[in-house]
Amino acid sequence: MFALGLPCLLLFPLLVGSAPPSEKTPLSDRPPGNSPTTCRRCCDPRETVEGAPSPMTAAYKMPEVRPYINITILKGDKGDKGDRGTPGKAGKEGPLGPRGYIGSKGFKGQMGAPGDPCKHQYSAFSVGRKKALHSVEYYQSLLFDTVFVNLYEHFNMFKGKFYCYIPGIYFFNVNIHTWNFKETYMHIMHNDKEKVILYAQPSDRSIMQSQSIMLDLEQNDEVWVRLYKRERENAVYSDDVDIYITFNGYLIKPSVE
Repeated sequence: MFALGLPCLLLFPLLVGSAPPSEKTPLSDRPPGNSPTTCRRCCDPRETVEGAPSPMTAAYKMPEVRPYINITILKGDKGDKGDRGTPGKAGKEGPLGPRGYIGSKGFKGQMGAPGDPCKHQYSAFSVGRKKALHSVEYYQSLLFDTVFVNLYEHFNMFKGKFYCYIPGIYFFNVNIHTWNFKETYMHIMHNDKEKVILYAQPSDRSIMQSQSIMLDLEQNDEVWVRLYKRERENAVYSDDVDIYITFNGYLIKPSVE
């Protein structure tokens, strides 16, 4: 009996689960989205909210198309150079910069060509006197009778005067021999001005006396030796044989070379 009851117990659940429903559910009472003709599988994705894109649609979104233009194709030929613009205003002067370093000494240059000899200027004289000279009532110019040097005849032998033809600095010197017991009183003159005196007191011995000077002369200036007038017993010695009296002068440096 147990054997007959066991199969009946096994078949009873199958009969109950397979029995068809007594009434069909109307279409209006079915849940939304379930179409009677649509077949869905359990592995299909769930539907999203109405109006929102599905995950499958979002994964295959259309790419945005952006056009690209090659500028090098559209570039034209290089144009002509334009006119120069108007210069701007000068800026403010900057501060003085620091002093630079002292450079090294350069090499010695080559010797230059000799100058034109015509540009060199000379003037010189040296004259002497053999005769003695005594003072008179007026001033006397010391005249000379012997020429040692008279370059370009700048010394006038008739007047006993040197005339400046080349302005510049000159050196002059006069030498005389004094007379025993007589005074010697002379001046080197620049035009009409007394410049230096040559003087010797009376003595029982005669001596050689000298005086020198440098003068800055202009053109046509005169330089000469003047013996003082007879207010004093004044004389210069000579013996008509030897030359005791000399007057010399020469140009040291011209004013314009």
